[in-house]
Amino acid sequence: MHAYPCFPAIVCAGALALAAPSMAGSDPYDESAMELHPTPAKLSGERHTGPYVSGSALSVGAALGPLDPARDKTIRIDVSHKIIEIAPGVPYSAWTFGNQVPGPTLRARVGDRIHFSMTNRSDEVAPGAVSFAAPMMHSMDFHAAMVSPQDKYRSIAPGQTISFDFTPNYPGVFMYHCGTPMILEHIASGMYGAVVVEPRRGYPTKVDREYVVIQSEFYTKPDTQGHQFGGAPLNVLDSERVKSKAPTYTVFNGRYNGMVEHPLPAKPGERVRLFVLNVGPSNTSSFHVVGTIFDRVWLDGNPDNQLRGMQTVLLGSSSSAIVEFRIPEKGKYIMVDHHFANASQGAIGLIDASGGTSESDLEHHNIPATPMPSDPDAAQGKLVFEGKCIACHSVGGGDKVGPDLFGVTRRRSDDWLGRWLRSPEAMLKSDQAAQAMLAKFKLPMPDQGLSDGDAKRLIGYFHWFDRQAAPIETMGH
Repeated sequence: MHAYPCFPAIVCAGALALAAPSMAGSDPYDESAMELHPTPAKLSGERHTGPYVSGSALSVGAALGPLDPARDKTIRIDVSHKIIEIAPGVPYSAWTFGNQVPGPTLRARVGDRIHFSMTNRSDEVAPGAVSFAAPMMHSMDFHAAMVSPQDKYRSIAPGQTISFDFTPNYPGVFMYHCGTPMILEHIASGMYGAVVVEPRRGYPTKVDREYVVIQSEFYTKPDTQGHQFGGAPLNVLDSERVKSKAPTYTVFNGRYNGMVEHPLPAKPGERVRLFVLNVGPSNTSSFHVVGTIFDRVWLDGNPDNQLRGMQTVLLGSSSSAIVEFRIPEKGKYIMVDHHFANASQGAIGLIDASGGTSESDLEHHNIPATPMPSDPDAAQGKLVFEGKCIACHSVGGGDKVGPDLFGVTRRRSDDWLGRWLRSPEAMLKSDQAAQAMLAKFKLPMPDQGLSDGDAKRLIGYFHWFDRQAAPIETMGH
């Protein structure tokens, strides 16, 4: 159970004595108890060459680690440039905090002192990594801090190190990001992360699971120099798309449908707490979990900003919320940006409370992974499927967010499939088969903007797979 209302009396008394006068019966926002005069930042030419991330208060990935009880927290988050994969077969030239996107999550408590250090290592290539981006100036901007931006958030050159302290004075879920102009391009390139600051006395509720969900946008185009990575064309930032707020991908935790590939585990009956942050850099999020109700919503992650019984939380760029809910029964609960244009670009994930692999998941477990089809259209269709469809559908792996497409060419005509792939919203208005799928799977299939050619190639791939798997199906059943 994750709850931190207080520590044993001896620890609690010592911690409060270090932090501030007792808060019992006092205003938690009393400025006299806040740290408003931090020491100046230190800048040096000393290059750190060890791990890009260090500090017990930092968590990597969606699962948030417990609060480190130490009131002084020392952390390091270095800058790097590297190639990341933002979708299957889509390498992207990223700028990172901690050699990852998003950067690690810092967990602290109001009154803790954070000792932060960062080396700009954009002129290095991490072991096992590849980068084509030029070294450049970078900085760190913590929304959780109350400090002089000119002192603490100054840009540093490759090889330089900056260190400074700050004390979170307010609870919440805060964004951090690079503050070097153009800030828009630095965030869109991957330089962002979250800081979770608990109230002095912890949260008023107890939960069984805690996860961090960070929504962001990528604006991509093929590299004009023709670089490739892993056999695929390298993608770089599209400066024109980013200025017009037209992302190519909108994602949770840095990857297109990544939380469908790797769902967040839970169990029926458990209470789940999500720390949800929309870093943008430019668009809003309508965060929703299919199949449950948000029992509590704390806007910006502060329990004083409480709403009850919410279906969806609207988050602007750099806005956040803590949402809590009960998992009512066995099943897979879909996290989604209910602005479905964003969901179709990858802002979707799963909380898996199914209790393990279901019978439907095992139905075609004896079908082996298929090679690349020899037919050119089918081969292209496989690539389209892996780029557009694989997060919600399998071919022979059982139902996921949507139905397993194994045998679809025997269940549906090519004409029906073509109309469905090109215009699912129109089909849902009148087609009974489409309406039956919606009734079963609950989430409507988004319009993926497929061309006639893409639809034809996908159908060709489905035919190819069904021909390949037909003998196995006969043997297995």
